[in-house]
Amino acid sequence: MSIFDELRQRKLEAQTRRHFLKNCSLGLGGLAFAAMTGCNPFPSSKGQQKSPAEGHPLAPKPPHFAPKAKRVIYLHMAGAPSQLELFDYKPELQKLHGKDCPPSLLEGKEFAFIEGVPKMMGPQANFKKRGESGVMVSDLLPHFSTIVDDVSIIKSMHTDEFNHAPAQLMMLTGGPRLGRPSMGSWVTYGLGSENDNLPGFMVLVSGGKTPSAGKSAWGSGFLPSVYQGVQCRSKGDPILYASNPNGIDRDLRKKAIEAINNINKKEYEEVGDAEILTRISQYEMAFRMQTSVPDVMNIEDEPNYIHEMYGTEPGKTSFANNCLLARRLVEKDVRFVQLFDWGWDSHGTDKSTAIEAGFRDKCRQVDQPMTALVKDLKQRGLLEETLVVWGGEFGRTPMQENRDGQEMPFMGRDHHTEAFSVWMAGGGVKGGMTYGETDEIGYTGIKDRVHIHDLQATILNQMGLNHEELTYFHQGRDFRLTDVHGHVVEDILA
Repeated sequence: MSIFDELRQRKLEAQTRRHFLKNCSLGLGGLAFAAMTGCNPFPSSKGQQKSPAEGHPLAPKPPHFAPKAKRVIYLHMAGAPSQLELFDYKPELQKLHGKDCPPSLLEGKEFAFIEGVPKMMGPQANFKKRGESGVMVSDLLPHFSTIVDDVSIIKSMHTDEFNHAPAQLMMLTGGPRLGRPSMGSWVTYGLGSENDNLPGFMVLVSGGKTPSAGKSAWGSGFLPSVYQGVQCRSKGDPILYASNPNGIDRDLRKKAIEAINNINKKEYEEVGDAEILTRISQYEMAFRMQTSVPDVMNIEDEPNYIHEMYGTEPGKTSFANNCLLARRLVEKDVRFVQLFDWGWDSHGTDKSTAIEAGFRDKCRQVDQPMTALVKDLKQRGLLEETLVVWGGEFGRTPMQENRDGQEMPFMGRDHHTEAFSVWMAGGGVKGGMTYGETDEIGYTGIKDRVHIHDLQATILNQMGLNHEELTYFHQGRDFRLTDVHGHVVEDILA
Protein backbone atom coordinates (compact mmCIF):
# COMPACT_ATOMS: atom_id res chain seq x y z
CA MET A 1 0.00 0.00 0.00
CA SER A 2 1.38 3.41 -0.95
CA ILE A 3 1.74 6.17 1.62
CA PHE A 4 -1.14 8.06 -0.01
CA ASP A 5 -3.44 5.03 0.14
CA GLU A 6 -2.47 4.51 3.78
CA LEU A 7 -3.26 8.15 4.60
CA ARG A 8 -6.63 7.83 2.84
CA GLN A 9 -7.38 4.58 4.70
CA ARG A 10 -6.62 6.14 8.10
CA LYS A 11 -8.79 9.15 7.30
CA LEU A 12 -11.71 6.91 6.40
CA GLU A 13 -11.19 4.84 9.56
CA ALA A 14 -11.44 8.01 11.64
CA GLN A 15 -14.70 8.99 9.96
CA THR A 16 -16.74 5.82 9.37
CA ARG A 17 -19.27 4.38 11.78
CA ARG A 18 -18.07 0.84 11.01
CA HIS A 19 -14.58 1.64 12.25
CA PHE A 20 -15.94 3.43 15.32
CA LEU A 21 -18.24 0.59 16.38
CA LYS A 22 -15.63 -2.06 15.64
CA ASN A 23 -12.65 -0.53 17.43
CA CYS A 24 -13.99 2.02 19.92
CA SER A 25 -16.56 0.07 21.93
CA LEU A 26 -14.37 0.08 25.03
CA GLY A 27 -13.87 3.79 24.56
CA LEU A 28 -17.62 4.32 24.94
CA GLY A 29 -17.44 2.74 28.38
CA GLY A 30 -14.50 4.98 29.24
CA LEU A 31 -16.40 8.07 28.14
CA ALA A 32 -19.40 7.06 30.22
CA PHE A 33 -17.24 6.37 33.27
CA ALA A 34 -15.46 9.74 32.88
CA ALA A 35 -18.83 11.52 32.73
CA MET A 36 -20.07 9.72 35.87
CA THR A 37 -16.92 10.53 37.88
CA GLY A 38 -16.67 14.14 36.70
CA CYS A 39 -13.32 13.66 34.92
CA ASN A 40 -13.97 16.27 32.26
CA PRO A 41 -10.74 18.02 31.26
CA PHE A 42 -12.51 21.29 30.48
CA PRO A 43 -15.25 21.86 33.04
CA SER A 44 -16.28 25.27 34.23
CA SER A 45 -16.97 25.97 37.89
CA LYS A 46 -17.80 29.20 39.70
CA GLY A 47 -17.18 31.14 36.53
CA GLN A 48 -13.45 30.24 36.40
CA GLN A 49 -12.12 29.13 33.02
CA LYS A 50 -10.67 25.67 33.53
CA SER A 51 -8.67 25.16 30.35
CA PRO A 52 -5.75 27.22 29.09
CA ALA A 53 -6.69 30.14 26.91
CA GLU A 54 -6.79 29.10 23.26
CA GLY A 55 -3.27 29.42 21.89
CA HIS A 56 -1.95 31.42 24.85
CA PRO A 57 -2.47 29.77 28.26
CA LEU A 58 -0.40 32.45 30.02
CA ALA A 59 -2.36 35.39 28.62
CA PRO A 60 -3.10 38.01 31.34
CA LYS A 61 -6.40 37.42 33.13
CA PRO A 62 -8.38 39.88 35.25
CA PRO A 63 -8.19 39.40 39.04
CA HIS A 64 -11.29 38.91 41.15
CA PHE A 65 -10.87 42.41 42.59
CA ALA A 66 -8.37 45.27 42.52
CA PRO A 67 -4.99 43.90 43.67
CA LYS A 68 -2.52 45.56 46.04
CA ALA A 69 0.38 43.57 44.59
CA LYS A 70 1.20 42.60 41.03
CA ARG A 71 4.11 40.32 41.83
CA VAL A 72 5.33 38.02 44.62
CA ILE A 73 8.88 37.20 45.72
CA TYR A 74 8.72 34.26 48.13
CA LEU A 75 11.94 33.53 50.06
CA HIS A 76 11.72 30.02 51.52
CA MET A 77 14.38 29.00 54.04
CA ALA A 78 14.35 25.22 53.56
CA GLY A 79 14.90 23.39 56.85
CA ALA A 80 13.04 25.90 59.05
CA PRO A 81 14.98 28.68 60.83
CA SER A 82 14.60 29.05 64.58
CA GLN A 83 12.18 31.85 65.42
CA LEU A 84 13.53 31.90 69.00
CA GLU A 85 16.91 33.19 67.81
CA LEU A 86 15.50 35.71 65.34
CA PHE A 87 12.09 37.27 65.97
CA ASP A 88 10.31 35.80 69.00
CA TYR A 89 11.97 37.34 72.08
CA LYS A 90 11.51 35.12 75.17
CA PRO A 91 13.46 36.30 78.25
CA GLU A 92 11.52 33.82 80.46
CA LEU A 93 12.91 30.96 78.38
CA GLN A 94 16.44 32.10 79.26
CA LYS A 95 15.67 31.57 82.95
CA LEU A 96 14.78 27.94 82.24
CA HIS A 97 17.93 27.18 80.26
CA GLY A 98 19.42 23.80 81.20
CA LYS A 99 16.45 22.67 83.29
CA ASP A 100 14.41 19.55 82.56
CA CYS A 101 11.46 20.14 80.25
CA PRO A 102 8.12 20.12 82.15
CA PRO A 103 6.02 16.98 81.44
CA SER A 104 3.09 19.16 80.33
CA LEU A 105 5.04 20.16 77.21
CA LEU A 106 5.67 16.54 76.25
CA GLU A 107 2.48 14.64 77.09
CA GLY A 108 0.50 13.70 73.99
CA LYS A 109 2.97 15.50 71.73
CA GLU A 110 4.89 14.04 68.83
CA PHE A 111 8.33 15.28 67.80
CA ALA A 112 10.62 14.34 64.96
CA PHE A 113 13.61 13.35 67.16
CA ILE A 114 13.11 14.33 70.81
CA GLU A 115 12.77 11.35 73.16
CA GLY A 116 12.54 11.13 76.94
CA VAL A 117 12.99 14.38 78.85
CA PRO A 118 15.03 17.06 77.04
CA LYS A 119 16.57 20.16 78.60
CA MET A 120 15.08 23.61 78.08
CA MET A 121 17.19 25.87 75.90
CA GLY A 122 17.28 29.65 76.24
CA PRO A 123 17.65 32.02 73.26
CA GLN A 124 21.14 31.86 71.76
CA ALA A 125 21.07 35.50 70.62
CA ASN A 126 20.61 38.97 72.06
CA PHE A 127 17.50 41.00 71.23
CA LYS A 128 16.95 44.72 70.97
CA LYS A 129 14.19 47.10 69.88
CA ARG A 130 14.77 48.18 66.29
CA GLY A 131 13.53 51.04 64.16
CA GLU A 132 10.98 53.68 65.05
CA SER A 133 8.41 50.92 65.61
CA GLY A 134 10.54 49.27 68.32
CA VAL A 135 10.18 45.75 66.95
CA MET A 136 12.35 43.22 68.81
CA VAL A 137 14.88 41.59 66.47
CA SER A 138 18.00 39.63 67.39
CA ASP A 139 21.58 40.70 66.75
CA LEU A 140 21.92 37.83 64.26
CA LEU A 141 20.12 40.02 61.69
CA PRO A 142 21.83 43.44 61.90
CA HIS A 143 20.98 44.39 58.31
CA PHE A 144 17.36 43.27 58.56
CA SER A 145 17.03 45.39 61.71
CA THR A 146 17.28 48.48 59.48
CA ILE A 147 14.08 47.65 57.55
CA VAL A 148 11.75 46.54 60.34
CA ASP A 149 9.61 49.65 59.78
CA ASP A 150 8.77 48.25 56.32
CA VAL A 151 7.93 44.76 57.55
CA SER A 152 5.12 42.87 59.27
CA ILE A 153 6.30 39.90 61.35
CA ILE A 154 3.74 37.17 62.05
CA LYS A 155 4.87 35.37 65.22
CA SER A 156 1.96 32.98 65.67
CA MET A 157 2.25 30.77 62.60
CA HIS A 158 1.43 27.08 62.99
CA THR A 159 1.19 24.07 60.71
CA ASP A 160 0.07 20.41 60.71
CA GLU A 161 3.29 18.67 59.62
CA PHE A 162 6.57 18.21 61.54
CA ASN A 163 8.74 16.59 58.85
CA HIS A 164 10.38 18.65 56.13
CA ALA A 165 8.97 17.32 52.86
CA PRO A 166 5.31 17.13 53.98
CA ALA A 167 5.62 20.50 55.75
CA GLN A 168 7.15 22.18 52.69
CA LEU A 169 4.40 20.74 50.52
CA MET A 170 1.82 21.92 53.05
CA MET A 171 3.26 25.42 53.06
CA LEU A 172 3.72 25.72 49.31
CA THR A 173 0.92 23.56 47.85
CA GLY A 174 -1.70 23.52 50.60
CA GLY A 175 -1.44 19.79 51.27
CA PRO A 176 1.24 17.41 52.67
CA ARG A 177 1.15 14.90 49.83
CA LEU A 178 2.43 15.00 46.27
CA GLY A 179 0.20 16.00 43.40
CA ARG A 180 -1.14 19.43 44.33
CA PRO A 181 -0.20 22.65 42.48
CA SER A 182 2.25 25.03 44.12
CA MET A 183 1.33 28.56 45.14
CA GLY A 184 3.15 30.09 42.18
CA SER A 185 1.26 27.78 39.82
CA TRP A 186 -2.06 28.86 41.31
CA VAL A 187 -1.14 32.52 40.91
CA THR A 188 -0.10 32.17 37.26
CA TYR A 189 -3.16 30.01 36.57
CA GLY A 190 -5.38 32.69 38.05
CA LEU A 191 -3.67 35.76 36.59
CA GLY A 192 -1.51 34.66 33.66
CA SER A 193 1.70 36.49 32.82
CA GLU A 194 2.44 40.05 31.71
CA ASN A 195 5.70 39.12 29.95
CA ASP A 196 5.50 37.09 26.73
CA ASN A 197 9.22 36.34 26.75
CA LEU A 198 9.62 34.93 30.26
CA PRO A 199 7.69 32.34 32.29
CA GLY A 200 5.17 33.69 34.78
CA PHE A 201 6.66 31.59 37.60
CA MET A 202 10.43 31.32 38.04
CA VAL A 203 12.49 29.52 40.70
CA LEU A 204 16.04 30.03 42.03
CA VAL A 205 17.79 27.63 44.42
CA SER A 206 20.82 28.16 46.70
CA GLY A 207 22.47 26.31 49.56
CA GLY A 208 23.78 23.42 47.49
CA LYS A 209 20.63 21.28 47.52
CA THR A 210 16.99 21.45 46.51
CA PRO A 211 14.38 21.44 49.31
CA SER A 212 13.31 18.12 50.80
CA ALA A 213 10.02 18.25 48.87
CA GLY A 214 12.01 18.36 45.64
CA LYS A 215 10.71 20.03 42.51
CA SER A 216 7.14 19.31 43.61
CA ALA A 217 7.56 22.45 45.72
CA TRP A 218 7.18 24.43 42.50
CA GLY A 219 5.30 21.88 40.41
CA SER A 220 1.92 22.43 38.75
CA GLY A 221 0.29 19.28 40.16
CA PHE A 222 -2.99 18.62 38.36
CA LEU A 223 -2.97 22.04 36.69
CA PRO A 224 -1.73 22.12 33.08
CA SER A 225 2.07 21.95 33.19
CA VAL A 226 2.43 25.38 31.56
CA TYR A 227 1.87 26.78 35.07
CA GLN A 228 4.75 24.98 36.80
CA GLY A 229 7.77 26.91 38.01
CA VAL A 230 10.78 27.16 35.71
CA GLN A 231 14.02 26.66 37.61
CA CYS A 232 16.88 28.98 36.65
CA ARG A 233 20.53 28.76 37.60
CA SER A 234 22.68 31.69 38.61
CA LYS A 235 25.80 29.91 37.30
CA GLY A 236 26.30 28.44 33.82
CA ASP A 237 23.41 28.32 31.34
CA PRO A 238 20.46 29.99 33.10
CA ILE A 239 18.04 27.31 31.89
CA LEU A 240 19.13 23.84 30.82
CA TYR A 241 18.65 22.87 27.17
CA ALA A 242 17.50 26.36 26.12
CA SER A 243 20.60 26.83 23.94
CA ASN A 244 20.68 25.61 20.34
CA PRO A 245 22.62 22.38 19.66
CA ASN A 246 25.87 22.61 17.73
CA GLY A 247 25.23 23.26 14.04
CA ILE A 248 21.72 24.63 14.60
CA ASP A 249 21.28 28.36 14.12
CA ARG A 250 18.34 30.47 15.30
CA ASP A 251 16.56 30.53 11.92
CA LEU A 252 16.67 26.75 11.63
CA ARG A 253 15.46 26.35 15.21
CA LYS A 254 12.53 28.70 14.45
CA LYS A 255 11.52 26.67 11.39
CA ALA A 256 11.74 23.42 13.37
CA ILE A 257 9.51 24.80 16.14
CA GLU A 258 6.98 26.09 13.62
CA ALA A 259 6.81 22.66 11.98
CA ILE A 260 6.42 20.88 15.32
CA ASN A 261 3.70 23.27 16.48
CA ASN A 262 1.75 22.90 13.24
CA ILE A 263 1.59 19.17 13.96
CA ASN A 264 0.62 19.87 17.58
CA LYS A 265 -2.19 22.23 16.48
CA LYS A 266 -3.66 19.55 14.21
CA GLU A 267 -3.42 17.06 17.07
CA TYR A 268 -5.23 19.50 19.39
CA GLU A 269 -8.00 20.00 16.83
CA GLU A 270 -8.55 16.23 16.84
CA VAL A 271 -8.31 15.35 20.55
CA GLY A 272 -8.70 18.67 22.44
CA ASP A 273 -6.11 17.82 25.11
CA ALA A 274 -5.07 20.93 27.10
CA GLU A 275 -1.52 19.59 27.45
CA ILE A 276 -1.07 19.97 23.69
CA LEU A 277 -1.69 23.70 24.05
CA THR A 278 0.88 23.67 26.84
CA ARG A 279 3.44 22.04 24.52
CA ILE A 280 2.77 24.62 21.82
CA SER A 281 3.10 27.49 24.28
CA GLN A 282 6.26 26.06 25.85
CA TYR A 283 8.00 25.53 22.51
CA GLU A 284 7.28 29.13 21.55
CA MET A 285 8.27 30.41 24.99
CA ALA A 286 11.53 28.45 24.92
CA PHE A 287 12.43 30.03 21.58
CA ARG A 288 11.82 33.55 22.90
CA MET A 289 13.66 32.77 26.13
CA GLN A 290 16.86 32.08 24.22
CA THR A 291 17.37 35.84 23.98
CA SER A 292 15.39 37.15 26.96
CA VAL A 293 16.73 34.86 29.69
CA PRO A 294 20.49 35.43 29.20
CA ASP A 295 19.82 39.17 29.31
CA VAL A 296 17.76 39.23 32.51
CA MET A 297 19.99 36.65 34.25
CA ASN A 298 23.20 38.59 33.60
CA ILE A 299 23.96 40.51 36.79
CA GLU A 300 27.43 41.61 35.70
CA ASP A 301 26.06 44.80 34.14
CA GLU A 302 24.70 45.98 37.51
CA PRO A 303 26.61 48.97 38.97
CA ASN A 304 29.19 48.36 41.70
CA TYR A 305 27.07 49.95 44.44
CA ILE A 306 24.34 47.37 43.79
CA HIS A 307 26.80 44.48 44.09
CA GLU A 308 28.10 45.97 47.34
CA MET A 309 24.55 46.47 48.56
CA TYR A 310 23.56 42.82 47.98
CA GLY A 311 26.98 41.24 48.54
CA THR A 312 26.79 39.52 45.16
CA GLU A 313 29.56 37.69 43.32
CA PRO A 314 28.75 37.29 39.60
CA GLY A 315 29.42 33.83 38.25
CA LYS A 316 28.74 32.05 41.54
CA THR A 317 25.67 30.35 42.94
CA SER A 318 24.50 32.17 46.07
CA PHE A 319 21.45 33.46 47.85
CA ALA A 320 22.75 37.00 47.34
CA ASN A 321 22.94 36.53 43.57
CA ASN A 322 19.44 35.05 43.58
CA CYS A 323 18.02 38.02 45.50
CA LEU A 324 19.41 40.39 42.88
CA LEU A 325 18.07 38.15 40.12
CA ALA A 326 14.65 38.21 41.81
CA ARG A 327 14.61 42.00 41.59
CA ARG A 328 15.60 41.86 37.91
CA LEU A 329 12.86 39.31 37.22
CA VAL A 330 10.06 41.31 38.83
CA GLU A 331 11.28 44.35 36.91
CA LYS A 332 10.46 42.30 33.81
CA ASP A 333 6.96 41.59 35.18
CA VAL A 334 7.54 37.96 36.15
CA ARG A 335 4.46 37.25 38.25
CA PHE A 336 5.86 34.89 40.91
CA VAL A 337 9.54 34.44 41.86
CA GLN A 338 10.44 31.80 44.42
CA LEU A 339 13.84 31.54 46.12
CA PHE A 340 14.79 28.42 48.05
CA ASP A 341 17.81 28.46 50.37
CA TRP A 342 18.77 25.08 51.80
CA GLY A 343 20.61 24.47 55.10
CA TRP A 344 18.38 25.74 57.95
CA ASP A 345 17.80 22.43 59.76
CA SER A 346 19.50 23.27 63.07
CA HIS A 347 19.45 20.02 65.08
CA GLY A 348 22.86 20.40 66.68
CA THR A 349 24.09 17.01 65.50
CA ASP A 350 27.28 18.62 64.17
CA LYS A 351 28.83 22.06 63.79
CA SER A 352 27.06 22.82 60.50
CA THR A 353 23.65 22.29 62.14
CA ALA A 354 24.51 23.96 65.44
CA ILE A 355 22.62 27.07 66.57
CA GLU A 356 25.91 28.56 67.77
CA ALA A 357 27.75 27.83 64.48
CA GLY A 358 26.01 26.74 61.26
CA PHE A 359 22.82 28.63 62.03
CA ARG A 360 24.74 31.86 62.56
CA ASP A 361 26.52 31.29 59.24
CA LYS A 362 23.18 30.94 57.47
CA CYS A 363 21.95 34.16 59.07
CA ARG A 364 25.02 35.98 57.78
CA GLN A 365 24.46 34.58 54.29
CA VAL A 366 20.87 35.83 53.98
CA ASP A 367 20.73 38.93 56.20
CA GLN A 368 22.41 41.42 53.87
CA PRO A 369 20.88 40.28 50.53
CA MET A 370 17.29 39.92 51.76
CA THR A 371 17.53 43.38 53.32
CA ALA A 372 19.05 44.78 50.13
CA LEU A 373 16.19 43.25 48.14
CA VAL A 374 13.56 45.13 50.15
CA LYS A 375 15.55 48.39 50.05
CA ASP A 376 16.24 48.06 46.33
CA LEU A 377 12.59 47.41 45.50
CA LYS A 378 11.62 50.40 47.62
CA GLN A 379 14.09 52.81 46.01
CA ARG A 380 12.89 51.75 42.55
CA GLY A 381 9.22 52.22 43.40
CA LEU A 382 8.56 48.48 43.07
CA LEU A 383 7.91 47.53 46.70
CA GLU A 384 4.35 48.88 46.77
CA GLU A 385 3.35 46.45 44.02
CA THR A 386 5.64 43.57 45.03
CA LEU A 387 4.82 41.34 47.98
CA VAL A 388 7.94 39.89 49.63
CA VAL A 389 7.44 36.86 51.92
CA TRP A 390 10.14 35.17 54.05
CA GLY A 391 9.90 32.04 56.20
CA GLY A 392 10.40 28.30 56.62
CA GLU A 393 8.05 25.32 56.76
CA PHE A 394 7.70 25.14 60.58
CA GLY A 395 9.42 26.35 63.74
CA ARG A 396 11.87 25.01 66.32
CA THR A 397 11.27 23.76 69.86
CA PRO A 398 12.11 25.73 73.02
CA MET A 399 13.77 22.51 74.21
CA GLN A 400 17.23 21.35 73.19
CA GLU A 401 17.13 18.33 70.94
CA ASN A 402 18.13 15.02 72.56
CA ARG A 403 18.06 12.62 69.64
CA ASP A 404 17.55 9.02 70.79
CA GLY A 405 17.35 10.41 74.31
CA GLN A 406 20.97 11.56 74.17
CA GLU A 407 22.10 15.15 74.52
CA MET A 408 23.51 16.54 71.26
CA PRO A 409 27.16 17.67 71.07
CA PHE A 410 26.03 21.13 69.93
CA MET A 411 23.08 23.41 70.62
CA GLY A 412 20.14 22.45 68.44
CA ARG A 413 16.36 22.53 68.33
CA ASP A 414 13.90 19.94 67.00
CA HIS A 415 11.08 20.54 64.50
CA HIS A 416 8.04 22.29 65.95
CA THR A 417 4.58 22.79 64.45
CA GLU A 418 2.97 24.96 67.10
CA ALA A 419 4.87 28.25 66.62
CA PHE A 420 7.08 29.89 64.04
CA SER A 421 7.57 33.29 62.42
CA VAL A 422 7.11 34.64 58.91
CA TRP A 423 7.67 38.19 57.72
CA MET A 424 6.10 40.07 54.84
CA ALA A 425 6.88 43.41 53.21
CA GLY A 426 5.39 45.56 50.46
CA GLY A 427 2.35 44.65 48.40
CA GLY A 428 -0.16 46.42 50.65
CA VAL A 429 1.15 44.97 53.92
CA LYS A 430 1.63 47.23 56.95
CA GLY A 431 5.17 47.99 58.06
CA GLY A 432 6.68 48.19 61.53
CA MET A 433 4.32 45.77 63.23
CA THR A 434 4.16 42.31 64.71
CA TYR A 435 1.07 40.13 64.66
CA GLY A 436 0.17 37.26 66.93
CA GLU A 437 1.73 36.18 70.18
CA THR A 438 3.18 32.98 71.62
CA ASP A 439 3.36 31.94 75.27
CA GLU A 440 6.22 33.04 77.55
CA ILE A 441 8.57 30.31 76.28
CA GLY A 442 7.53 30.38 72.60
CA TYR A 443 5.97 26.92 72.68
CA THR A 444 2.54 27.70 71.20
CA GLY A 445 0.48 30.60 69.94
CA ILE A 446 -1.85 32.20 72.47
CA LYS A 447 -3.18 35.16 70.46
CA ASP A 448 -4.16 35.64 66.81
CA ARG A 449 -2.86 32.29 65.62
CA VAL A 450 -2.24 32.09 61.87
CA HIS A 451 -2.41 28.76 60.03
CA ILE A 452 -0.51 28.36 56.79
CA HIS A 453 -3.82 28.31 54.91
CA ASP A 454 -4.45 31.78 56.35
CA LEU A 455 -1.06 32.92 55.04
CA GLN A 456 -1.85 31.48 51.62
CA ALA A 457 -5.26 33.17 51.57
CA THR A 458 -3.61 36.49 52.48
CA ILE A 459 -0.99 36.23 49.72
CA LEU A 460 -3.67 35.46 47.12
CA ASN A 461 -5.80 38.30 48.48
CA GLN A 462 -3.02 40.82 47.90
CA MET A 463 -2.80 39.61 44.31
CA GLY A 464 -6.50 40.32 43.82
CA LEU A 465 -7.55 36.67 44.08
CA ASN A 466 -10.29 35.30 46.31
CA HIS A 467 -8.85 32.04 47.63
CA GLU A 468 -12.33 30.49 47.78
CA GLU A 469 -13.05 31.26 44.12
CA LEU A 470 -9.66 30.36 42.62
CA THR A 471 -10.54 26.72 41.91
CA TYR A 472 -9.80 23.93 39.47
CA PHE A 473 -12.08 20.97 38.85
CA HIS A 474 -10.20 17.70 39.34
CA GLN A 475 -11.29 14.15 40.14
CA GLY A 476 -14.90 15.10 40.61
CA ARG A 477 -14.57 18.20 42.75
CA ASP A 478 -13.22 21.74 42.89
CA PHE A 479 -9.76 22.08 44.40
CA ARG A 480 -8.10 25.23 45.68
CA LEU A 481 -4.77 26.18 47.27
CA THR A 482 -6.28 26.57 50.74
CA ASP A 483 -8.27 23.30 50.53
CA VAL A 484 -11.43 24.04 52.57
CA HIS A 485 -9.77 26.37 55.07
CA GLY A 486 -8.13 29.77 55.30
CA HIS A 487 -8.98 33.33 56.33
CA VAL A 488 -7.29 36.51 55.15
CA VAL A 489 -5.22 38.10 57.94
CA GLU A 490 -6.84 41.53 57.59
CA ASP A 491 -5.03 43.17 60.52
CA ILE A 492 -1.65 43.22 58.77
CA LEU A 493 -3.01 44.81 55.59
CA ALA A 494 -2.61 48.52 54.99
